[in-house]
Amino acid sequence: MKYGFVKVAAAVPTVKVADVEYNLQQIESLIAQAEGRGIEMMVFPELCLTGYTCQDLFKEQLLLDRAESAVIALLDFTRKLDIISIIGLPVVVNGLLYNCAAIIQGGQLLGLIPKTYLPNYAEFYEKRWFASAQDLNPTEFYFAGGLVSVSADPKVFVTSDGVKFGVEICEDVWAPIPPSNNLALAGADIIFNLSASDELIGKHAYLKSLLAQQSARTISSYVYASCGFGESTQDVVYGGNAMIFENGQLLVEGERFSIQPQIRSYQVDIEKLRVERRQNTTFINAQRHAHASVVACKPVSPRDFDLLRAIDPHPFIPKAENMSEACEEILNIQVAGLAKRLYHINAKKAVIGISGGLDSTLALLVTVKAFDKMALDRKGIIGITMPGFGTTDRTYHNAIKLMQTLGITIREINIAMAVTQHFHDIGHNGKVHDITYENSQARERTQILMDVANQENAIVIGTGDLSELALGWATYNGDHMSMYGVNAGIPKTLIRYLVTYVSGEMATETLLDIVDTPISPELIPADENGNIKQKTEDLVGPYELHDFFIYYFLRYGFRPKKIFLMAQKAFADTYDDDIIKKWLTTFCRRFFNQQFKRSCLPDGPKVGSVSLSPRGDWRMPSDASSALWLKECESL
Repeated sequence: MKYGFVKVAAAVPTVKVADVEYNLQQIESLIAQAEGRGIEMMVFPELCLTGYTCQDLFKEQLLLDRAESAVIALLDFTRKLDIISIIGLPVVVNGLLYNCAAIIQGGQLLGLIPKTYLPNYAEFYEKRWFASAQDLNPTEFYFAGGLVSVSADPKVFVTSDGVKFGVEICEDVWAPIPPSNNLALAGADIIFNLSASDELIGKHAYLKSLLAQQSARTISSYVYASCGFGESTQDVVYGGNAMIFENGQLLVEGERFSIQPQIRSYQVDIEKLRVERRQNTTFINAQRHAHASVVACKPVSPRDFDLLRAIDPHPFIPKAENMSEACEEILNIQVAGLAKRLYHINAKKAVIGISGGLDSTLALLVTVKAFDKMALDRKGIIGITMPGFGTTDRTYHNAIKLMQTLGITIREINIAMAVTQHFHDIGHNGKVHDITYENSQARERTQILMDVANQENAIVIGTGDLSELALGWATYNGDHMSMYGVNAGIPKTLIRYLVTYVSGEMATETLLDIVDTPISPELIPADENGNIKQKTEDLVGPYELHDFFIYYFLRYGFRPKKIFLMAQKAFADTYDDDIIKKWLTTFCRRFFNQQFKRSCLPDGPKVGSVSLSPRGDWRMPSDASSALWLKECESL
């Protein structure tokens, strides 16, 4: 602090959502540049190590572990550097997750500051993932290789030159009484704010006014860095603000909406600020301190690990002793959801595509039960079977028999001619059995269902299940779309049990044969013997494995290494390690790549502890990176 001047900076790195290693590289690069430019203190945006827009990925242990590992890497990277870096990341403390700022200098973690005020309105949902600093009792815990003290009480950091600074995070400054009020009154000359404020019309001007006023009110330098390019643009856009204020005056401002990383620095005058404070007789307040006793645990020696507990290979399947009761409850949930929707829109008719497969069978059974419950005529259920290029006699006859048995209205519309005409219209060779060949059929079927629903003043019932949604095994705007998806909360392995359960009620051989039919979209012609040639599980992997992955990935946020270890034990007599690794990698890749389909799903009832509704259990940016998970899969 020569003559009271301190060179501070706000940095806005480019990020990749959930790609901690990439983000770490960008942060390290900017730190190195700043050190070379003589910058003494620099603040980065909120949650910049992971990306602010990870949404429900903040539940994932792998992401949290990688963020901590990144701090260890930063400690090593800064070991010979003098610059103070303030970096945002999620941190677990005593079982709760906090949105924190890590203060790092010379290979040391000087402290962690948790966010106090969590926005949970409009486009913000932070209370869904994070606890507030107000929920934190003073404690010490091991983090990034050392013992760290953390509490909700104001903390002022003092450099060897006597510069005092404090940290608050984004929404904190929007609060009626921001934490920076206390920090400044406790002696902080500089306030650093790690932010993730999105861009809206008129908001930027308001933000600048807010920060200027806060800087003036606290007679401080206020250094603000907010998320920029690389954050998810699924629903909002982040402009990448970098601003430095001094006692109400804007000293420097970065370029908004830049796609390049940037650093904005300025020499703030600490001595000037202190003089202003001394002259302002109202600038007085008592300092607050909090202390907590710490008990250190004795370190233990490393030891080999062996998984001893039993692992259920089918976590979605109810236990045998409760099977009937559980199946009945599941069906009741589906039926109640559909009945409410029918009642709300005063619908007396429903349209459903019947393929002779598991999913459409369960959806039809639920629809029949809903109509019966509402005392509606089953003839109002219009079951449409739509044979195509890959339809086999087995599934066709099962579809017809099922509809006849249930007493619904039956319609048969062969899609071959329409799809052939479509191939002609778009110039596609019908002999080429590629994705266009397959998806054209799926979309033709959905178009028929939607248009018949318009004709009949009916609702289209969706048939896709939870497993297909997780893997993205649905044609976008094809079978992906409906007006109410009754199977959205049911995994594939459970559907078999539900249909089998109903078959016991109805005592029909047709249902049992449907259960035994290989799972297939039947979009590729049958083999020379008329049997199903395109088997889904040959393409994406066994559904019992994927349902296992889905359960532990979504329900508990386990990382691939742990899921792999558990699957090894659960399926020891069924699949070898290479097979489990192959399909776990496929699951991680497809789950991330196919999120865009889940972001616009129709309504459907949640049934179990896992759901992928974008309005319920799972909110994830469609452009989140899968790099962390795939890299760990590669290392298995």
